[in-house]
Amino acid sequence: MAFFAPRRALSHGSCLAIAVVLAVAAALASPFGFGRLGAAAAAESSAGASDDWHVVSVSSMRPSAVCTAAEGVKHVGSQGRAPARPLLAPAVTRRRAVSCRDLAPGPGQGHLHTPQIIIASSAAVNAAGASKSARLPARWATDSLGTNNYVVTVGLGTPARHFTVEFDTGSDLSWVQCKPCHHCYEQKDPLFDPSKSSTYSALPCGARECRDLGDDLRRTCSSPGDACRFEVSYADGSVTVGDLARDTLSLPTAAEPDAIPGFVFGCGHEHDNTGSFGTEDGLIGLGRKSVSLSSQAASQYGRGFSYCLPSLSSGAGYLSLGGPGAPPANARFTPMVPNRDLPSQYFVRLVGVRVAGETVKIPPASMLVDSGTQLTILPDGTFAAVWSAFARLMGRHRYRRAPGLSFLDTCYNFTGHAAVRVPAVALVFAGGATVDLDVSGVLVKLGSDEPDVWCLGFTSTGDDTPVGILGNTQQKTLAVVYDLANRRIGFGAKGCA
Repeated sequence: MAFFAPRRALSHGSCLAIAVVLAVAAALASPFGFGRLGAAAAAESSAGASDDWHVVSVSSMRPSAVCTAAEGVKHVGSQGRAPARPLLAPAVTRRRAVSCRDLAPGPGQGHLHTPQIIIASSAAVNAAGASKSARLPARWATDSLGTNNYVVTVGLGTPARHFTVEFDTGSDLSWVQCKPCHHCYEQKDPLFDPSKSSTYSALPCGARECRDLGDDLRRTCSSPGDACRFEVSYADGSVTVGDLARDTLSLPTAAEPDAIPGFVFGCGHEHDNTGSFGTEDGLIGLGRKSVSLSSQAASQYGRGFSYCLPSLSSGAGYLSLGGPGAPPANARFTPMVPNRDLPSQYFVRLVGVRVAGETVKIPPASMLVDSGTQLTILPDGTFAAVWSAFARLMGRHRYRRAPGLSFLDTCYNFTGHAAVRVPAVALVFAGGATVDLDVSGVLVKLGSDEPDVWCLGFTSTGDDTPVGILGNTQQKTLAVVYDLANRRIGFGAKGCA
């Protein structure tokens, strides 16, 4: 696959599709934790933890369950890098993560509960003039819904029905599966029934909202009075087709319910191939088009939103609608940069990488910040430099190399170690924003017969075109702030666990 090929040649969607990485999530583990070191683990570490190294207990890293490699994905040897493999297609289309569908929850990792949403006044009025925010609890749904996506629960219709949906910065149009539905995948909750909502209305082709969808999402209209039909396709082969509609999106809270009346969304009546959605009920788009939730909510909450993605499926993250107000004190901001091929996406400029405190020289690259792509994907030269530094530093401790996958090939077998030392990785963005990654964003668990095989959680685009993706694995535990009024994105450490 060439690095840049038109997005709509692959699908009508506006999110990022990276076909080769479809196998990644099927090869990765379910949630893991990096707990406090025990005495034996601490004794094994000769130098202890520092800002440049993580010292972690191997037992705390083990997940409650693992996924095996996807069928047809070849393992590679443990010596050196695998050949370059092209992963991106520019329009740069996003891959949708294949999920581990049949994992049972581990201890303390129960199914999602309907969350309460906190409506709180902000001390500082944001740039759009709104003074409140809506904070929704967010979860990693790998154990409860069989997907590696992050989800929130919202209400739709009058009376409101609750739906658990993925939130995705790489998509614009929000959608749920609706009655009647042909070939719908099995989801957690009953399908949305438009006939049971007193505030539901389908939109015609002549409506401004239909025109605003653009050719990449809108099906051909014969006349202005026809129903506006949408189609969203993904690189994993899944396709959602239905009617563009309006209804009330409710943000339920125990104290004071809040709602977005006339919310524009896709009512999906056809869905081919489950893809990586697991049993989630649909998707909330947070892109920059006018149809996205972030755009439609701007008049109430301001031009911005933020989230934190927990590293554990039992952890508590959040999605907060509203301008930055008072962002985290430790947030470091970098300007958003435009991309002509993907104007509705969020790009920032990567200018450096540090591995265990060492500066890795790289050429600058535009990075798409995407909550719906699992791994960070770097231009090949940048990946090679990071790989070389990481492998050299890990080699100091003589950890045994292990076979990996063709695109996830820097792997280690930690069997027999009570604790391991892992080089810290930091990403440096334009404007001096240095983002220290959590250790869960450095190593990922490879589904293997070996219980303690872990891999560097980055992969390569396969060429040196200076465009990549900042995936959700590397965003874990960070408070990620989208200050749209000021066209910047901020990252704050320890936003959640």
